Amino acid sequence: MTTTNLDSAIQARAEAWMRTPYDEGTIKSVKQLFDSEQYTELTDSFYKDLEFGTGGLRGIMGVGTNRMNKYTIGRATQGLSNYLLKTYPGQEVKAAISYDSRNNSKAFARLVADVFSANGIKVYLFAELRPTPHLSFAVRHLQCHAGVMLTASHNPKEYNGYKAYWNDGGQLVPPHDKNVIKEVNAIEGPNEINFGPVAENITLLGKELDDAYLDAIAKLTLRPDVVSRQNDLKIVFSPIHGTGVTLVPPALQRWGFTNVHVVEAQATPDGNFPTVVYPNPEEEEAMSLAVQDGQRIGADVLFATDPDADRVGAATKNTQGEYQLLNGNQIGSLLVNYVLSAKKEQGDLRPDDYVVKTIVTTNLIAEIAKQYGVTYYDTLTGFKYIGELITGKDGQGRFLVGGEESYGYLVGELVRDKDAVVSAVFIAEMTAYYKDQGKSLFDALIDLYVQHGYYKEKLVSLTKTGKAGAEEIKAMMERLRSNPPQTLGGIDVAEIKDYERSESYDLKTGERNVINLPKSDVLQFITVDGDVISARPSGTEPKIKFYCSVKQPLANAADFERMSQELEDRVDRIMKDIA
Repeated sequence: MTTTNLDSAIQARAEAWMRTPYDEGTIKSVKQLFDSEQYTELTDSFYKDLEFGTGGLRGIMGVGTNRMNKYTIGRATQGLSNYLLKTYPGQEVKAAISYDSRNNSKAFARLVADVFSANGIKVYLFAELRPTPHLSFAVRHLQCHAGVMLTASHNPKEYNGYKAYWNDGGQLVPPHDKNVIKEVNAIEGPNEINFGPVAENITLLGKELDDAYLDAIAKLTLRPDVVSRQNDLKIVFSPIHGTGVTLVPPALQRWGFTNVHVVEAQATPDGNFPTVVYPNPEEEEAMSLAVQDGQRIGADVLFATDPDADRVGAATKNTQGEYQLLNGNQIGSLLVNYVLSAKKEQGDLRPDDYVVKTIVTTNLIAEIAKQYGVTYYDTLTGFKYIGELITGKDGQGRFLVGGEESYGYLVGELVRDKDAVVSAVFIAEMTAYYKDQGKSLFDALIDLYVQHGYYKEKLVSLTKTGKAGAEEIKAMMERLRSNPPQTLGGIDVAEIKDYERSESYDLKTGERNVINLPKSDVLQFITVDGDVISARPSGTEPKIKFYCSVKQPLANAADFERMSQELEDRVDRIMKDIA
């Protein structure tokens, strides 16, 4: 077979998948791509191996080396198995596996269990779909050496993914991430993958582990007296066709909330996500049905979780009496303030307490931490770095609360990943606390702005798909490095932080300082007014992301609307200069 429409190396890679040991269905699917002359699809499917990155795999489902399928998942699991067996020689190695509502997630989870079991690894497989944070809890609770979650988080329905966890319940970090990648890359073909399951090595997990997790969450409550008084708080919750439905309502019930309305049209797990374009609580469209239900019952708070229930979005009534989605920076700031204020009120703030955020998350969190005399830490983008920091400080401090702007938060130390189940019950308790004082969540947010300054953030994401898109994103970052903007929105840039080069540069003095974080392809531009603009290619999606945070003092709540528009205009001017 020859074709001038396909690179010869890509053609050879594709044709290899049309022979044994690949299964009949795979061979048929690849042949169909050739027969129908789908050369662009063949190129994107075979031009590279689906990279087992530092967090695992994520990609479009289908045949090919650059797709999520039996062979790419099998290869990843065999590589992880090889590394586990080398790291823990002579031990009974244990791994936990969970999965979300995406198409093929259950079958992929069973495949992972089969490969682990075939390699002599003891497997704890969730019998039914469960949230990502529950997988992190299971790894810790069952003292496993590793874990795997089958999910593509909030990506479109065509995607699936494979998130790998280490023995602390956190995602893979150095040195284990790179070492596992080496093992995965060393596997040259399907013949090196042990696909044959060993049934006695697989144990199914059910209600007992759910109860252990829910019992542990219930102990985290800070103001049970408030919940008791406000137990009929009107809550609307949507799992957006995902795993949140399994644990968020029971968690709220155990905390004492009795008036929880689950959005019926989005309550059934479904990998096609039929009621939304993107199953992402960051999107207004994904929250629209929750808002409709909220309007119907006069809800005090609405929240929704993404398919694997590690992220949660929330909405509450604004100053105009309309439901407004809070962004991730606002929710994170409210949670940090709520937890620290409750701890202080109860005389339970300790000198070794700390909070954590990521470098692209609002500095309002840092200001709140300073107010309470609590240490705060910045990490690279990605909750795995927050988990790594918590694990690294184990016994040398108490983690209270933290999060990232992309709707991921954690309160307490039950898990080492963002946890929408824990976050949802704390958002509910927080709403109850302010309602007890005659305030809404939005009122509490404006109070924070009056106290610390109004921080306004905006995220602009540009999607660039396929091989050409990846090259375009790379070129955009290179241009920003070689010819950085000197002004943004008419405001002079004072400092540039290049996390790839581990260096910050003062444009006025020429002074250079070392950034003590791992290298990462992130650029930050800080203006003379203290505005922060960050550019970062996504590690999990075909996007380049621009984060903008501006701030201004807010004298009183009455100025909120006017100041909001002024800052919105400033953000727009800045974004036109950089995105």
